[in-house]
Amino acid sequence: MNLEEYVMKALARFKPKFWDHRDVAAGPYKHLFNFRRIWKMAVILTAAVTLLPVLVLAVIDYNVTRRSEEREIHLRTFRLVSNARRTIAFFLEERKSAVNFIVRDNSFETLNDPTRLAAILSNLKEAFGGGFVDLGVIDPLGYQRIYVGPYELQGKDYSDQGWYKEVLERGVYTSDVFMGFRHMPHLVVAVRCQSGGGLSYVIRATLDMQRFNDLLSQLEMSGLGDAFIINRDGILQTPSRLEGKMLEKISLPVPPYSHATEVFEAHGPEGLPLIIGYAYIEGTPFILMIVEKKEELMRPWYRTRMTLVGFAAASIIIILFVILGGATHLVNNMHEADQKRVMTLHQVEYSNKMATVGRLAAGVAHEINNPLAIINEKVGLIKDLLTMNQPPAKNDRLLNLVDSVIVSVERSATIARRLLRFSRSEEINIRPLDLKETIHDVLGFLGKEAEYRSIEVSVDFPQDLSKIESDSGRLHQIFLNIINNAFAAVDDGGHLSISVAQEEEFVRVTFTDDGCGIPEEDLDRVFEPFFSTKANRGGTGLGLSITSGLVQELGGRISVQSEVGEGTSFIVHLPFRLDKKREENGNAGAAG
Repeated sequence: MNLEEYVMKALARFKPKFWDHRDVAAGPYKHLFNFRRIWKMAVILTAAVTLLPVLVLAVIDYNVTRRSEEREIHLRTFRLVSNARRTIAFFLEERKSAVNFIVRDNSFETLNDPTRLAAILSNLKEAFGGGFVDLGVIDPLGYQRIYVGPYELQGKDYSDQGWYKEVLERGVYTSDVFMGFRHMPHLVVAVRCQSGGGLSYVIRATLDMQRFNDLLSQLEMSGLGDAFIINRDGILQTPSRLEGKMLEKISLPVPPYSHATEVFEAHGPEGLPLIIGYAYIEGTPFILMIVEKKEELMRPWYRTRMTLVGFAAASIIIILFVILGGATHLVNNMHEADQKRVMTLHQVEYSNKMATVGRLAAGVAHEINNPLAIINEKVGLIKDLLTMNQPPAKNDRLLNLVDSVIVSVERSATIARRLLRFSRSEEINIRPLDLKETIHDVLGFLGKEAEYRSIEVSVDFPQDLSKIESDSGRLHQIFLNIINNAFAAVDDGGHLSISVAQEEEFVRVTFTDDGCGIPEEDLDRVFEPFFSTKANRGGTGLGLSITSGLVQELGGRISVQSEVGEGTSFIVHLPFRLDKKREENGNAGAAG
């Protein structure tokens, strides 16, 4: 057997009994007995009523939890941006206030003293833990008159620098990051002052970029996030892991101005969804931006979602299996009930037919018995007259003819008695029976067919076979059905063996033929109503079903063994004694 045949055979075992059912007794109401349609409707309606609310709730829950998770991500990003903005604004404002304090606490002449300016720078570094790189005093003409710091910037002309013009205009100014004369990125905080003569000069402080960058690196971000600062032109003021190096232009558009923190979703250059939070830092050219990958932020929710989806899928599969199993079980029960209904109708029809035939047979047998008795009496009288009036030697031929008539009359009377016994009432009549005589009575009905078809029938009885208590009519019908089946299975010239054996409480009667046999997959179904292995030979499928019921009524059991091409054996176990309870059950079954 190849794999395909094995799979098809396995699937056939799960095929519902009603799948190929055609109700022969439905008449004009066939649609009410279309069990395949009933099963489909039951499955579809039950699945729709059961699964539709589950699916709707699952979709609603999916959307609600997703939106909730997205709102939570936006809120976390909003808080992170707001806190970082306050930190950076405080950092810059603190240093501007320190420079303002220097201006207010020192005169122009004092600040032009290099020793004093160096002491101030040292105090600032100590007070702020670093953060200040150098200090410079720029005169009204834009020249840096006094400078203390690590670079050679004494006497540099800043009059044409953009930041210098801005500080003269605004009074207090924080620059964006630029290269300047240092040829390296830096930012300055500058304050405009008035000298004693009314001239404007500028105090300029350079801030440590590393301290500035550390403010962003200390932020705790998820989702492979990136925090950086840009100016109003989209130029990076701090290094960015995603956007590039300092003073490079970012690939994202510069967000529009807003006095409050904003969070929105966008797509990056590669089309990936991003969560972007930003805030303009007041009084500076800086825009704080935090960019996070949405997929990374949603990953925990995705894992939870997969767990929920898996649980929902498993639940749906289990529900479907329960629905399929329940619908199949219920419709199978409906099908079996309908089969029992049809079988009952056939049994009633069959019983009525058999009762009619029995009554006719009884009438015929009774009518035949009367003339047979008269013929027997008259022939006996003739024989007596012949032997009394004349010597026997002269009437031998005539006496032989008379004896032949008497034998034929007795044989006809025996057949009539068998018909009378076979056609008795359907009510169970338990009495002691000779099993050997019963089997020979049945074979007497079928003797002509066996002789015509050259079927050899052998019977084996034990010497000390005891009588059994049973119903004669039902035993006749059981044995007749089994032998008829055997005759239908064997070819002309075949053989049927009947053997009887005694067990402890039962007598076993085995009918073995050498016919065509029954396939293994059909052995479990031979006693089902309307199942027949000889459909092409006019079988109705009720004979063995009725036989099995009759055997059970008599308190026995019937089984079958068969091999295709070898033959079939039907084994009937009958109790020696039929107890009262079993008899009452049998009577109830017969009455029903």
